[in-house]
Amino acid sequence: MKQHTREELLKALEDNLSRYYLVSFQEANEEQMYGALSRTIRDLLLIQKKEFRKKARQVQTKRVYYLCMEFLVGRSLKNNLYNMNLQDEAAAILKEKGFELEKLYDYEPDPGLGNGGLGRLAACYMDALTSQDYLAEGFCIRYEYGLFKQKIVDGWQREMPDVWLPGGGVWLLFRNDFSFEVKFGGTVEESWQDERLKIKYNNYDSVEAVPYDLMISGADTDTANTLRLWRARDIENFDMVSFENGDYTKAMSESTSAELISKVLYPADKHIEGKTLRLKQQYFLVSASLQNIFRTHMINFGTIDNLSEKVAIHINDTHPVLIIPEMMRMLMDEYSYTWEKAFDMTTKTIAYTNHTIMVEALEKWSEELMRKNLPRIYVIIKELDKRFRVKLKERFHDRAHLVERMAILSGGMVNMPNMGILGSHSVNGVSALHSEILKTDVFGDFYEIWPGKFRNVTNGIAHRRWLCQANPALTALLDQCIGKEYKKNAQALKDFERYKNDSAVLQKLEGIKTGNKKRLVDLVQKRTGERIDPYSVFVVQAKRLHEYKRQLLNVLRIITLYLELKEEPHKAMLPQTFLFAAKAAPGYEIAKEIIKLIYYISQDINHHPEIKEKLNVVFLENYCVTLAETLIPAVEISEQISLAGKEASGTGNMKMMINGALTIGTMDGANIEMYDAVGAENIFIFGMKEQEVYQLKQNGYNPQEYYFKNERLKRAVDFLQVGFAGQSFAHIAQYLLTGYGGAPDPYMCLADYEDYMAVHDQMSVLYENREQWNQKSLMNIAAAGYFSADRSVRQYATDIWGIEPIK
Repeated sequence: MKQHTREELLKALEDNLSRYYLVSFQEANEEQMYGALSRTIRDLLLIQKKEFRKKARQVQTKRVYYLCMEFLVGRSLKNNLYNMNLQDEAAAILKEKGFELEKLYDYEPDPGLGNGGLGRLAACYMDALTSQDYLAEGFCIRYEYGLFKQKIVDGWQREMPDVWLPGGGVWLLFRNDFSFEVKFGGTVEESWQDERLKIKYNNYDSVEAVPYDLMISGADTDTANTLRLWRARDIENFDMVSFENGDYTKAMSESTSAELISKVLYPADKHIEGKTLRLKQQYFLVSASLQNIFRTHMINFGTIDNLSEKVAIHINDTHPVLIIPEMMRMLMDEYSYTWEKAFDMTTKTIAYTNHTIMVEALEKWSEELMRKNLPRIYVIIKELDKRFRVKLKERFHDRAHLVERMAILSGGMVNMPNMGILGSHSVNGVSALHSEILKTDVFGDFYEIWPGKFRNVTNGIAHRRWLCQANPALTALLDQCIGKEYKKNAQALKDFERYKNDSAVLQKLEGIKTGNKKRLVDLVQKRTGERIDPYSVFVVQAKRLHEYKRQLLNVLRIITLYLELKEEPHKAMLPQTFLFAAKAAPGYEIAKEIIKLIYYISQDINHHPEIKEKLNVVFLENYCVTLAETLIPAVEISEQISLAGKEASGTGNMKMMINGALTIGTMDGANIEMYDAVGAENIFIFGMKEQEVYQLKQNGYNPQEYYFKNERLKRAVDFLQVGFAGQSFAHIAQYLLTGYGGAPDPYMCLADYEDYMAVHDQMSVLYENREQWNQKSLMNIAAAGYFSADRSVRQYATDIWGIEPIK
């Protein structure tokens, strides 16, 4: 890896201060210095990218394009300095000039490009691809306001615009040398010329896709890749007549409509306008990205014939599935391939990762919405469905219901997962259990036809970010004990197991955890003014707020402990701080109600200092990557308590594990593989297994049975009606017992309550034995190497994409 000299950095920094801010070192303020340093690092990465692409052209290597609706990349400055081994040099230069590097980090906002696990996984994979010298490019939308900035007001989640571009924009390189046209609506006219079908669009709306590049660095390598972000811009609809007549609102309306496409991530889809905008976003992403892919390929090879040999396109979840008919369209309409050849090239090029078994998340679009907004794409989808139905009827001639279930068009809806499976050569789940459920249940019919298409790639995390950068004290201890190989080969963490009986190392491990807890305490006090007891056990559930993740089960335990302390304030109890961090989708009312419940429990406890000494509840608003980097190293008990069979994988569980947290979880998602890796004695498993959940559903889940059988549970549910801090939550009690529409809580919190309480009691007893607790913490760190994104990416590269690193 090339080492940049102090003189080079100093000169570049001085030049950027002068060029962008017209100031010298002596005149610059911290914000200007942040901008100049960021641009300096960005420019160095651009040079690395240029040299890396030159090597790639020389060897004509195959490349992978990774499409996802979100990339939760987090801040770039600290990550890039770490990867490029420039932290110490930059800190020394800044100190000499009167600045502190740590303070500059805070001037960078988290980019509003993602929401949760899906987007963070995509970011981790770009890190791993680059660190291992693969030629890769990510594609996403340059959301102006991201998802939203969460603000809790009187317990209720408020969604505020997440304005990130003024500070985050310094990392984006606007590419003004090219753009692409994306067409919506209008009509399609077909005609035959020279035995070829010719397509003409009429009366369509044009949107320009403008590229912005975010550089992706790799650790200890000269490789650099790109995350390309598309901004939507109106091409030709500025109404000059209205403008001249003073009707400025009308003049700008068409332009504003086009630019809405890249305003926010996941607009609410409770209304037709929201559904239309979401559909447009998905097509905008895939159309712009595919035009870019074809353009690059033609520059490099001069022909599209070898596309599937030199290009792998990966779609992360169902959102980019429209790339399948879009690729068919481009190959047929613009490059004159036959249907058969276009379909063959498409399926050989595209691979699809499914991230959910939740029926409501298996995306479908109205045929009418598709026809109106994407007429040519709709025609292709109809033909895909027609041809697929013919093959299905040949195979399942006596099972018409299977044909309808597997078809792309059914009941007036476009079934996106079905199209994803049909139009790709590989379909993978993201944990062993998830992949098995896809094969035996959700997509079992497809598996019967194409067993070779289905495979598993268990998720992984960027361990250099979530361990080495987020937890420098633990990193130093690991360096001292096992050397530094684990930074490039996470499996080498296994060597740390040798120290499980070393009392000195175990004491250092405990001291590191305490230090990380104090760091979090300081951050929480700075954000909220509240002081947390750093010597209480930190129990953390940090993830998207959703019923299936069962924050409610965690809350039921808190209410149980609260009532016992209220009745007996001096009861012997391990002091515990429950930390929640989660965003609820804007239209997800029950999820927002759960946030409100957590908030009011916290407020109530704050008015009972004798209870707060042993039981504290804190909701950390606006959860993001930067907050997670301080929170995760401080976790002692990691709550991974989804109903078995509902969580595809999870990655928060892996991040907490690698930082020494002990997991309490169900046999769900990647928890199962964590159990296998660390051993039954070092993880706390409770509750029903996936088959038991299925059986209980078949027999009929009756929450009343659990409610009346367990007095502690009954008291907790009943107290919801009384409520906290003057606020009743009777409707949540109703949801748990009878449901809102006649069906009780579909995620069966009450069924797992007793086992959950018992396992937590075991953990509390163990926590008092510091040596044993620290041993188990050490064993979790040592077993976490398998869950590295490096391993996941190598598996994708070998088994699915067929790509090799460029050395």
